[in-house]
Amino acid sequence: MMRIVEVIRRIYDLLSPAMDERLTRLFVAAVAVALGPGGTQRVVEATGIRSKRIWHGKRDLKELGKNRPGRVPGTTRVRRPGAGRKALVQKEPTLLSDLESLVDPLTRGDPESSLRWTCKSTRTLAAALRAKGHQVSFRTVAALLRDHLQYNLQANQKVREGKQHPDRNAQFEHINSKVEQFQAAGQPVISVDTKKKELVGSYKNGGREWQPEGEPERVNTYDFPDPEVGKAIPYGVYDVDQNTGFVAVGVDHDTAAFAVDTIHQWWRTMGSKAYPDAQCLLITADGGGSNGSRNRLWKVELKRFADETGLTISVCHFPPGTSKWNKIEHRMFSEISINWRGRPLETHQTVVNLIGSTRTQTGLRIRAKLNRKGYPTGIKIPDATMKELALRRDDFHGEWNYTIVAKKQNRFRK
Repeated sequence: MMRIVEVIRRIYDLLSPAMDERLTRLFVAAVAVALGPGGTQRVVEATGIRSKRIWHGKRDLKELGKNRPGRVPGTTRVRRPGAGRKALVQKEPTLLSDLESLVDPLTRGDPESSLRWTCKSTRTLAAALRAKGHQVSFRTVAALLRDHLQYNLQANQKVREGKQHPDRNAQFEHINSKVEQFQAAGQPVISVDTKKKELVGSYKNGGREWQPEGEPERVNTYDFPDPEVGKAIPYGVYDVDQNTGFVAVGVDHDTAAFAVDTIHQWWRTMGSKAYPDAQCLLITADGGGSNGSRNRLWKVELKRFADETGLTISVCHFPPGTSKWNKIEHRMFSEISINWRGRPLETHQTVVNLIGSTRTQTGLRIRAKLNRKGYPTGIKIPDATMKELALRRDDFHGEWNYTIVAKKQNRFRK
């Protein structure tokens, strides 16, 4: 929905070509009166018209309300086209160039810029311009930025993914080809990742939910974690074909052993039932973290999982800096965050319940379980153990794409 200032500006831009000075005064005054307290300031911000002109317009409106016969309010003073006070940019030709030099993003790298490390508010910019000899107020600066330089207030936008690997798109195509191949053969494809660790306790959670008026959920003022409670570590498995998920909520460390244990739980409780004749499993994962492409323990644990289930495990990692393309992020984790928005995660069981109750209109269903096991960190895997795994690396980026074959093809049965 457009802000009221933007609506006023739009209406004024549409009508201004057809209005003389008298009608302009009446229009802006009428809008200011209709808006009530603070209306004049909003009109000034939207139109750039000085408050003094709006005050004269309000006086004309009062005379219009008296409805004196034979007199039209404001007719005693209507400027000729082009008359009136010259615009500030005409009186001070260097004003716009000086202002643009202060706000131009390119000047942020200029060590000589006086505002390089300063928040560029309109008041700060006005002070800097006055130091250069210009007589301007912060409201004038706002109008100049908006109307002459086409600037507006904008927040940071997360779009940069860092340095892109030259084979980034080729790896995406490779993953898509693998997924289509497995799906055509009726073999399971899962997307895995760790969701952001969450504080457990009476802490503020982002977002809002419906509550009785004046009765918001009371939470702690400060987000200092309770060492006795710790954090919740949700690791998820998303079944791309079935649109279902499994999340294990850990309480210890996010390690490769924890990640593969979660995949094993998914297979035991959900995967083996959905794919009773499966012989292979394709896993798409990020390139870092507990399921990283360089994580030796991840590969060792996957080998153990393959041997126990008889499944041939194929893994495809996303290139560096592209984790947001992993399907679990926008098909499952985002829905979990929506479901628990505005709800303090009081206990680990609360986290499990909120994850397990997540539903979407597209049919997403999630099973969640609390995992209280301990997972030590710092486990070293020697080179000899890695050689015993006998990984089959793909011809295309074998460090990202590889297969782990089970010792015996004895598919898992519950």
